[in-house]
Amino acid sequence: MNLMVFGAPGAGKGTQAKFLIEKYDIPQISTGDILRAAIADKTEMGMEAKKFMDEGKLVPDSTIIGIIKDRLAEEDCKKGFILDGFPRTLAQAEALKELMANMNISLDKVISLNVPDELIVGRITGRRVCPDCGASFHVDFNPSKEEGKCDYCGGELVIRKDDNAETVKSRLGAYHEQTAPLIKFYTDMGVMVELDGTKDVSEVTSDMFSAIEG
Repeated sequence: MNLMVFGAPGAGKGTQAKFLIEKYDIPQISTGDILRAAIADKTEMGMEAKKFMDEGKLVPDSTIIGIIKDRLAEEDCKKGFILDGFPRTLAQAEALKELMANMNISLDKVISLNVPDELIVGRITGRRVCPDCGASFHVDFNPSKEEGKCDYCGGELVIRKDDNAETVKSRLGAYHEQTAPLIKFYTDMGVMVELDGTKDVSEVTSDMFSAIEG
């Protein structure tokens, strides 16, 4: 099952990805995570990315695609994966499509969680994340069982420094400009599933599994 979770920052991608991991036993591939891992492992692509980052430059798409290629070739991706946070632009989507065609793999579904901007601002400012395993919670909508503790690994939950209203609005602007056009791209490919992300977490999860398996 090759999946992509799609949506604006704070739409609930991280929360729903955890349920997909549990159900299908496939890895979540977050661009930030694999970039850090590639640098830590001193892979060829990781060292190339580090060179750009050390110079304060954005890592080019070609390097990111190279790192994703390495990650998709790993053993734990053989029965599927969940892409999260990539692609962000049409050019990246085209490059990813070409890469997957060359690797003889294809996307089964792209799950888009649709949430209005005003709700997202409230969601993100109440978000709490686990720096150890990456799990995401919310003080109102999806609280951890024990306040301040991660349900999955017991790590201390933190507020990310960019989870404030001003930063969120700026990120939403960038999302609508760059990433929202990908909805048409994946709709044209016949793999896009748009879900109402304003529902309760459990309802969104149920809708998501119905869309994947229906």
